[in-house]
Amino acid sequence: MALVRIKEGESFESAFRRFKKSCEKAGILSEVKKREHFEKKSVRLKKKSISARKRALKKVRKSFTPD
Repeated sequence: MALVRIKEGESFESAFRRFKKSCEKAGILSEVKKREHFEKKSVRLKKKSISARKRALKKVRKSFTPD
């Protein structure tokens, strides 16, 4: 839970900016987007394996340096 205490003499805009930053750090928005629609376990696992393959491919491409 993101909580921001407004300091004395602080404008609403700066407090709101701090609140948005704390939400970003806590990962609240990404969690909301993830839970927006129900996803079957098989679909979730498939996405996870696809992203793992992409990471591995990226790692291989990054380590390969043509001479």
